Amino acid sequence: MSSVSELSKRFREVLLDGRWIANTNFKDQLSDVTLEQALMKVGSLNTIAMLTFHIHYYIAGIVNVFEGGNLEIKDQFSFDLPPIESQEQWADLLLTLWTDAERFAVLLEQMPDSKLDEVFVDEKYGTYRRNIDGMIEHAYYHLGQVTLIKKMLTN
Repeated sequence: MSSVSELSKRFREVLLDGRWIANTNFKDQLSDVTLEQALMKVGSLNTIAMLTFHIHYYIAGIVNVFEGGNLEIKDQFSFDLPPIESQEQWADLLLTLWTDAERFAVLLEQMPDSKLDEVFVDEKYGTYRRNIDGMIEHAYYHLGQVTLIKKMLTN
């Protein structure tokens, strides 16, 4: 079973600074994406900006629970990216993602290991461990999409 420190390390690897599984991470992939690239549509795929917003939406929702708040996120709103009209707004979205990803990791590190097997908000959502593992897997899934879309845009 994974401990909070192992889960936090895996979370940081996919979002902020790791290279173990995918040989990249969100911060690495998004660091040189321009506003034009972030908003460019490739066929029927989501844009890089939409995927960035989507991952942040779930991270922020779980952080709220970690901080003692309610689970307020809903799947139906997870792609409702507000208009991004400037490079500054794109940079702000990225900064918000990095800041909240770091908050997620720090709050996770402060959690006792015993909390991992407690119910996450409601029994229908499973345990904290299941939700944290799910967030990590979800991030890797969308990291793959971002990486492929970015390659399509630069070729």
